[in-house]
Amino acid sequence: MLGTMSIWTQLSAHKPLPIVGVIHAYAALLAQKAGFKALYVSGASIANAYYGLPDLGFLGVEEVAQCVRMIRSATDLPLLVDIDTGWGEAPHVVRNVHHLIQAGAAAIHIEDQHPLKRCGHREGKHLVTLQAMCDKLKAIRDSSLPKDFMLMARTDAYGVEPFESVLARVHAYVSSGAQAIFAEAVTSEDDLCQLIRVAGVPVLVNVTEFGKTPLWTHERLGEMGVAMALHPLTAFRAMNHAAAAAYQQLASTGTISDMVPQLETRETLYTHLDYAQYEAAFDQLLKEKK
Repeated sequence: MLGTMSIWTQLSAHKPLPIVGVIHAYAALLAQKAGFKALYVSGASIANAYYGLPDLGFLGVEEVAQCVRMIRSATDLPLLVDIDTGWGEAPHVVRNVHHLIQAGAAAIHIEDQHPLKRCGHREGKHLVTLQAMCDKLKAIRDSSLPKDFMLMARTDAYGVEPFESVLARVHAYVSSGAQAIFAEAVTSEDDLCQLIRVAGVPVLVNVTEFGKTPLWTHERLGEMGVAMALHPLTAFRAMNHAAAAAYQQLASTGTISDMVPQLETRETLYTHLDYAQYEAAFDQLLKEKK
């Protein structure tokens, strides 16, 4: 199921639409309460956080689907889900996409890297042929997708192939059924603007920290015509940095007392979780059973 909102609905109201990565259900609650209207489930964050693995294609569809189901249980905001290279050839990819739709994905992006993939902002990326990627997109397109679902094609060709080849891939992917383009690791404003013109569909830019793409503001991205601004790991990196500092403080001093002001309070946690509402319902049930 897609939830009550779609990426398309949010796109019509936001230029660009900010999409933030969430690693679990509680992060989704925090993002929603901060005002974000669309969320992202990153393959890298699942591999890193749940399995202690690098973003090198180790995950399978069920590992991602389980994370999607947990996040979907806490929010009805649309989820854009990272499916890496799709985990197989065209028939396998179709099955995997529909499995994720059942889990709660409102959109997916599939990339044109070789299954032995790399992080999009690392060197050494290898691409599949244009035809191989188009075959996957056509198969997904022809598989009776829900009306409001978004099929997004990610290209990692920028910086790997000549720019003319990047544009040729973008044009071919849209012709094969991609309803949006994920332009990975683009560094030039002029190139990005040209890519957007060629695509003719909404374009997403990955504004990730410590990557190749400049940290363009939403205002500047909007001026360039970017439809979606992705921030896949911002909160995850902040969480990790804070957790490492807390562990180090506790390990070195035997107390966390100096860092208590930096911690989320019990009251704040309970407020986000509507804890009192659950307690009141439990109390009512106990009263009725007496």
